[in-house]
Amino acid sequence: MKYHPINNRLFIKNRKNFTSNMTPKSLAVFNSNDIYPISADSTMPFEQHRDIFYLSGVDQEESILVLFPDCPNEKHREILFLKETNEHIAIWEGEKLTKEKAFETSGIKTVYWLQDMEKIMFEIMTQCDTVYINTNEHYRANVETETREDRFTKWLKEKYPAHTVAKSNPILQRLRSVKDTIEIDLIQQACDITEKGFRRILNFVKPGVWEYEIEAEFMHEFLRNRSKKFAYTPIVASGNNANVLHYIENNQQCKAGDLILMDIGAEYANYSSDMTRSVPVSGKFTPRQKDVYNAVNRVKNEATKMLTPGTIWADYHVEVGKVMTSELLGLGLLDKNDVQNENSEWPAYKKYFMHGTSHHMGLDTHDYGILTEPMQANMVFTVEPGIYIPDEGFGIRLEDDVVIQENGAPFNLMRHIPIEADEIETIMNS
Repeated sequence: MKYHPINNRLFIKNRKNFTSNMTPKSLAVFNSNDIYPISADSTMPFEQHRDIFYLSGVDQEESILVLFPDCPNEKHREILFLKETNEHIAIWEGEKLTKEKAFETSGIKTVYWLQDMEKIMFEIMTQCDTVYINTNEHYRANVETETREDRFTKWLKEKYPAHTVAKSNPILQRLRSVKDTIEIDLIQQACDITEKGFRRILNFVKPGVWEYEIEAEFMHEFLRNRSKKFAYTPIVASGNNANVLHYIENNQQCKAGDLILMDIGAEYANYSSDMTRSVPVSGKFTPRQKDVYNAVNRVKNEATKMLTPGTIWADYHVEVGKVMTSELLGLGLLDKNDVQNENSEWPAYKKYFMHGTSHHMGLDTHDYGILTEPMQANMVFTVEPGIYIPDEGFGIRLEDDVVIQENGAPFNLMRHIPIEADEIETIMNS
């Protein structure tokens, strides 16, 4: 791993919080992700399933975590099953977790090799009534691939059909949405790496550069600061490309007078950052571009103030829509008739700002969180309004990551990343 070791106090606390929500005489199982094939003997880089990482810190394929807080045998209340390491594996694949290192990482004392899993599982399944399976119930999930977790669940239900089945995800949705201070520090590190990348490109962008060259500059800075990758597929969208919300081709040349919208974030220790900035290719905004830019920034600042404990996500978006409507009127993009005759299901402002303003962020860029429940302190949200004007050849989005505070304004994890139009122009022309 490129990241520094994480204090296992985090994972011990996470397991304690999870097991306190389990029913009596129940057991929960969590699996690592597969290493997914491309073709021939090629594979995609391994990405750990965020739930087993959240509960154990184990960042390795072919790992299984079992939690059984009421187990009669105290030794089996927390179990890790790991791929056995040996000299051959060490030579060909590199070091894997030893039992000692697994304990150091997770705080779990009982570690078995994977070949012992079925035997141990038979023993403990005879001692429990309910088994918690881990299903993906995120509101954005659209999964066609059968995962390692899916295969394990199928095997478990076929082998032990008499057990009651419960779901882990509702518990994890609540737990993972509220961050521990260690997690907030890790997200802050991801944001700080993103800042380094952004400052690097401010001195790199000029007419004639290619979008993919900007992407490469970010990746260079991320890797040299212990991030293994982008937190999500990066968007580097110059000119009218910015009006395609999920533009990821990044293959066009940046022209004088255009703006570049960059939606890019570094990951660190599996935690995400999520930043958007829009900058002028020539180093200076036109008066119209700056007016729109400042309008987006004002909406972002007002929206940020609304992220307080007790806020309902859906109500928040309605209020942000009102602020955006006012700005669009000021820019002449809407008139009073547009607003008076708008469809309540698709308000007039949606013509220029058609996506949501905020989403949970953490181990996943679109992180766990139950959107119908009130916001709480230590939740991390993005704030990302935008105005998209295809007829004028540009779109602007600005995005920061903030932590909701018990009292006062949210804490901006991207407070050091330049965002004011004048500051960006100054740095680009220095």
